[in-house]
Amino acid sequence: MTGRLNSAQPYALGLFRIVIGLLFTCHGAASLFGVLGGATVEAGTWPGWYAAVIQLVGGGLVLLGLGTRFAALISSGSMAYAYFKVHQPEALWPLQNGGEASVLFCWTMLLLVFTGSGALGLDRLFAGRGRSTEQESATQRATVTV
Repeated sequence: MTGRLNSAQPYALGLFRIVIGLLFTCHGAASLFGVLGGATVEAGTWPGWYAAVIQLVGGGLVLLGLGTRFAALISSGSMAYAYFKVHQPEALWPLQNGGEASVLFCWTMLLLVFTGSGALGLDRLFAGRGRSTEQESATQRATVTV
């Protein structure tokens, strides 16, 4: 059973990344454009507008699996800032201060920093393309030296 679960791990991680990226993107879109029942924030206001831009762009990149580690790092940091500067001064626990989403997004994005995009991401597509180019170059060098 463990072998089957381990072989499915990249796909489960890829689906996890897609869902988290989609949810994070929706938060940004709701704040920037007022879609999905969200209230818009005024352009350029600190920190709300900048957080919404990070959510929209970072979430989109995580969703696509493109630059996942970097996008997730920036996104995680923005959610840590949101929790400690906006929510935590209201009360200690996320349940009391309304910061559950910030905490969950912070930790899930941090997890993606360390795990990468998993399967089904554009990161893997480009990494595979780079490896095949390196392998072709190595083969050509080996052929020339023989």
